[in-house]
Amino acid sequence: MARFHNFVLPLLLLGIAVQGKRQHTSPRPETDAETSDQCPEPFGYFADAEQCDKYYECKDGQLTDKLCPDGMVFNDYSSEYEKCDLPFNIDCSSRPKLQQPQPSLHCPRKHGYFAHEQENVCDKFYYCVDGQFNMITCPNGLVYNEKAGICSWPDEAKKKGCSSAEVFNFDCPKVNETEGLTHPRYADPEDCQFFYVCVNGNTPRRSGCKLGQVFDDVSKKCEWARKVPECADWYKGRLTDEELKALENPPTPKPHAVKMSRRKPSKPPRAQSRIVVEEEDIE
Repeated sequence: MARFHNFVLPLLLLGIAVQGKRQHTSPRPETDAETSDQCPEPFGYFADAEQCDKYYECKDGQLTDKLCPDGMVFNDYSSEYEKCDLPFNIDCSSRPKLQQPQPSLHCPRKHGYFAHEQENVCDKFYYCVDGQFNMITCPNGLVYNEKAGICSWPDEAKKKGCSSAEVFNFDCPKVNETEGLTHPRYADPEDCQFFYVCVNGNTPRRSGCKLGQVFDDVSKKCEWARKVPECADWYKGRLTDEELKALENPPTPKPHAVKMSRRKPSKPPRAQSRIVVEEEDIE
C-alpha cells in the first residue's frame, strides 16, 4: 500500500470558500475625513477581534457586519478579499468565539469535516455542506485527524481510542536505539501482502506490497508470492496462475511506429530559377 501522508481526500478533501475582490467605486484618497472610526481603511474586509466567523465590510468608510456560513471562519490574509475558509486553515486562537451552531444529522455545523460519533470508529468521518453529510473512509491504516481535517497515521492523529496499538493490534518488538533508527520491518501475522514499519523502533505503521507480491520476512522486502514458501499460496482462489505470471512478467510495450512521408522532396523554386539564369549566362 502506498503511503498516504497528509492525505488529502486529498483525499480526497475540498475547501468551501466565499470570496470576492474588493471593488473601488471611487479613487482612494490619501486622507478621507468621512472614514468611520470603526473602519481601519475606507475599503476592505476586516476580521472581528473576538469572533472568528464574523467580519466587516467597509465601503467608502461605511461598515457592514457579516457572518461566514456556519462551520466556516473568516480568512483575514488580505483585506482586499472576502473569503470564508475551513477552521483547519485559520488560526482562531486570538478570536475563538463562534456563532450559534446549526446542527443536523451527523453535522454538528452546516459546513465542515467532522469525526464519527463513536470514538472507536477511527477511519470514518463526515463532510458536511449546507447541513447535508457524506461519509468518507480513510485509506487502510489511516485514521481521521480531527485537528487537521485529513487522514493521518494514528500516531500523528492522536485520536482517542485510535492509537497505533489499538488500530493495528500490533506491538513493535523491543530493539536497541541503533536498530530502532533503521525503522525495522515486520510481517503482518495475518496478511502476507502487508507488513509493519516500526518508526524509530516503537511506532507501527502498516504498509503493503503490490498485487501479486508478499512480504518476505527474511529479506525484509516485497517478493513475488512463489518465491516466499510460507506465502506461496496466498493468492490462490483470488488470482489464477496465469494472472500471477502476467503480473510478474508484464508484456514489453511495443515502440510506437514512426509515420514517414513517401513523397519525394522537390527542389525549391528559387534554386531552379537560379540554375536557369546561370545556364543563360554561359551561352
